[in-house]
Amino acid sequence: MHTHPNMQALRTAIPYIRAYAGGVFVVKLGGRLCHPGPELDNVVEQLALLATLGVRLLVVHGGGDQISDLARRIGIEPRFVAGRRITDEPTLELAKMTLAGTINIDLVAAFRRHGVAAAGLTGVDGGTITVVRRPVRPVNDPATGETREVDFGWVGDIAATRMDLLCSLLDQRVVPVIGTLAADAQGRIYNVNADTVAARLAVDLRAVKYILLTTVDGIMLNVEDSETLQPFLDLDDLEELKRRGVVGGGMLPKIAACAEAVRGGVPRVHVINGTSRDAVLAEIFTNEGSGTLIVAQREKATAKAAT
Repeated sequence: MHTHPNMQALRTAIPYIRAYAGGVFVVKLGGRLCHPGPELDNVVEQLALLATLGVRLLVVHGGGDQISDLARRIGIEPRFVAGRRITDEPTLELAKMTLAGTINIDLVAAFRRHGVAAAGLTGVDGGTITVVRRPVRPVNDPATGETREVDFGWVGDIAATRMDLLCSLLDQRVVPVIGTLAADAQGRIYNVNADTVAARLAVDLRAVKYILLTTVDGIMLNVEDSETLQPFLDLDDLEELKRRGVVGGGMLPKIAACAEAVRGGVPRVHVINGTSRDAVLAEIFTNEGSGTLIVAQREKATAKAAT
């Protein structure tokens, strides 16, 4: 008698399910995946299954596309340097509307549709993230090759975190959904890079996984060629790809955040295409995976996996 393929898949998944039950996964969801519709439903359905299987799940969402779209609708052209947004006062107001408003509540509602309790928050809530204003500093712009002084405006750099509120929600099996606004000690609001927030929370919560959901299959040598997907990288590999110019533009801060999570002790970081059906489940619960796995050192990770 032959084993049914679905049963074999279940047997393959069981060790992973046992290993991750009770562990924290931090998932960073790019703004392009946050529009209500089939793609968001595909993502949330998979994340809801993880929560049902006992994973303590925290979601950090971006909203760059929505902020830019709203800015253009009112006649403001978004500005970026080295993949990072310049946030002037009007742009900050738009960030509040999207990150703490439309996107956040749409995500919480999507989890509710799949029977999972979620709570919409920002870094301001519970004093979870305290920031300082990013100082004017020299930045090399890969687009021009020039280094110049850049004032990022109302952009915050993380100074401290407080995990009380998030841990309480996670212990109650409620999924915190974090929009990346935060305040300084005086209560002034700042926009904070979502990748940076997600990586920092993954480190401070001692997450077993940090998952970056994007709209490409993973880290690729050529984004137009799926055959160039890099399924397994370590920190040295990332530096080499940056040196060769393979990683650039908006992907730079994402890869930097992945590296920071690994350096901070998160053992496994995954870059996955959130638009692909069941890609998250395939990456987490199968040996083949679906995206890019990043670890600190390839040799140690391979040796550990073999034991």
